[in-house]
Order: sequence, then structure tokens, then C-alpha cells
Amino acid sequence: MTDPRRPGLGHACMAVLRRDLTLAWRQRGDMALPVLYALIVTSLFPFALGPEDALLRRIAGGAVLVTVLLAMLLALDAMFRSDIEDGSLEQLMLAPQPLAAMMGMKILAHWIATAVPLILVAPLLAGMLHLPAIVMPVLLLALLFATPLLSLFGGVLVALTAGTRRSGMLLALMLLPLCVPVVIFAAGALAAAQEGLPWIAPIAWLGAALALAVVLAPLACAAALRIALDS
Repeated sequence: MTDPRRPGLGHACMAVLRRDLTLAWRQRGDMALPVLYALIVTSLFPFALGPEDALLRRIAGGAVLVTVLLAMLLALDAMFRSDIEDGSLEQLMLAPQPLAAMMGMKILAHWIATAVPLILVAPLLAGMLHLPAIVMPVLLLALLFATPLLSLFGGVLVALTAGTRRSGMLLALMLLPLCVPVVIFAAGALAAAQEGLPWIAPIAWLGAALALAVVLAPLACAAALRIALDS
């Protein structure tokens, strides 16, 4: 017989999501840092490569995609840092709800706080590099699939390095091989769209990878977190 005082799984997940989003909103300066980074990096491309529209238009999709993914790395190291410092992560491990579900909500909150502002500013970044307007929906769709994959992969790696001091460089090195296939498929969709070729197949592969990662990444994150904090 279930305890009526014990919150259900859905209620607990929403409570974790609401808490993390509230904490992220209270630290709005940290949320703006990846956006500012992306704006600065994108604005440097015309100075480095020259003002030729044809050249900027050719590299615009890949440049925006890589810039957004690199900007997300700035906030990846802090995904569980405050929870480890204040002990709330240990409380989640002792909670009756599945730890994988709680980790999934924390990864979702990180994606909303970090990636969604970058996706919203992506049309501005693409416009700075003269990306054709017809390719803009493909860019946004690619980012909607690529950024959650980065958050899910990053969540597992952050859990593995939980409690490790100065793990930012190690995290970036571990995440790089996982980012390469994501960048290849997303950039392939953008290149096909710019050439007027079918671009659905690379996006479909990203969607399949995302569906698989949504199921497996929270489970791996919970297992890695138990290993990291028990050692």
C-alpha cells in the first residue's frame, strides 16, 4: 500500500524542474554568458574571413551550429555543481523516486536555461553571416535536435566527474568525440538545404539518436552519479 504523504513521480519531477529553473532565473547573468559568447564569436567571422557574402553564406550554417554547441560547454560544468555543494544531490539519491527520472528533469532544466536562449538568438547569428532565409528553419530544427543531445551526453559525463576539482578541461575532452557525429549530421542537413537537396535524412538520424539518448542517458547519468559519489 502506497504512502499517501509520498509525492508521486510526476509531482516530484515537476518539483525538481521548477526548482532548477527558479535557481537558473535567479542567476540570469550566468544564463546570458553563453549568448554573449555566441554573439562575440559570430561577429568575429566577418573580420577574420572578409566581408564577401558568398563566403560567409557558405560557412554560415556550420559556423552558427559549432558556435552554439561551444557556447553550451560554458555552462555544462555547472550542471550539478550547486547540488553537490549544498548536499541536495545526496537527498535525491535517497529519495523514493527513481534517480534516473530526477536526473532527466535536471538535464531538461539545464537545456531550457542554456540552449533555449541560444536557439532563440540563432536567427540573429545566422543573419550576421548572411545565411539564406530558406535555410533558417533547417538550422532551427537541427539545433532543436542537436542541443538536447549535447545536454544529455554532457549530463552523463558531468555525473562521471562529479566532485572532481577543475573538471572543465577533462569534460570538454571527453565530450568532443560524442559531439562529432552530432555536428556532422546537423551540418550535413544545413549543407543539403543550402544546395537545394533533400535534408530530412540527417535530421531523422539526429531524431533517432535523441530518442535513444532520452531513454538511456538519464539511466547512465544516475549510475555514474552513484559511482562518483560513492567512491
